[in-house]
Amino acid sequence: MKMHTDINCDLGEGAGHDAALMPLITSANIACGGHAGDLATMRATVVLALRHGVAIGAHPGFVDRENFGRRELAIGPEAVRAFVREQIELLRSIALVRHVKPHGALYNMAARDVALADAIAGAVHETDPALVVFAPSNSALARAALAHGLRVANEVFADRTYQPDGTLTPRSAPGALIREGHAAVAQVMRMIREGVVRATDGTDIPIAADTVCVHGDGPSPVEFAVRLRAELAAAGIEVRAP
Repeated sequence: MKMHTDINCDLGEGAGHDAALMPLITSANIACGGHAGDLATMRATVVLALRHGVAIGAHPGFVDRENFGRRELAIGPEAVRAFVREQIELLRSIALVRHVKPHGALYNMAARDVALADAIAGAVHETDPALVVFAPSNSALARAALAHGLRVANEVFADRTYQPDGTLTPRSAPGALIREGHAAVAQVMRMIREGVVRATDGTDIPIAADTVCVHGDGPSPVEFAVRLRAELAAAGIEVRAP
C-alpha cells in the first residue's frame, strides 16, 4: 500500500514566511485571534491557502499574546471550551474550515490533561462534527476526539525531540529543538516509514504520523520544507491533506 502523509504549518502568526511556505504544505493552521492574528491576517492567509489548494484549519490558543500562547495557564475546562469554540467560529465566518489544531501550551496541556482534552474535543464537535482534530499520537486529546466521534490526524513534529513517554521535550529544556535539517528529515522519514521515533533516552517509541508539522518560525523553514518534500517524493510518499 502506498504511504502518504500531510504537511501542516502554523500560519498567520507574523513569522513572515506564509507566502513562501504555502505552496509546500497541504494543511494550514491559521491563528484565530487568541495567541496571534486578527480578521485581516486570517483573511489574507485564507486567500493564500485557497490559491494553492491548501486545506484550512483553525489554530485556537490561549489569549496570551505577550507569551505567544506558549505559557501554561490555569484556566478551567468550561472557559477553554468557550474560547476554543469562539476562535473556530471566527475563522469559519470567513472560510470553510477542515480541521482544528490547538496551539502551543494549550496543545501540550491537552495532550496529557483529560478534562482539558475533553473540553477542546467538545468545542470542536459542537462547532462541526465533520472537523478533523490534529493531535499527538496516543495522547489524551486524540482519545477525547475519538470519544466524541471526531476524526483524528495523528501529528508529529519534524524539528522537535521526544521524551520516552511520547511527549514533546519542553522548549525550555536543552535539546528540545532539532536544528540540523538532515536530522529533522531523517526523523520524519522514520516516523512515517517505520512508525517509531528515537526518544531522548535512545529508545525507539511507537508513533503514528498522519500529519507532519513544519514550524514557520524555525531556522530556514522554507528551505527545510523544500528538502522534506523532495525526500518524501524520492521515497514515493504521497503528500496530501487528511
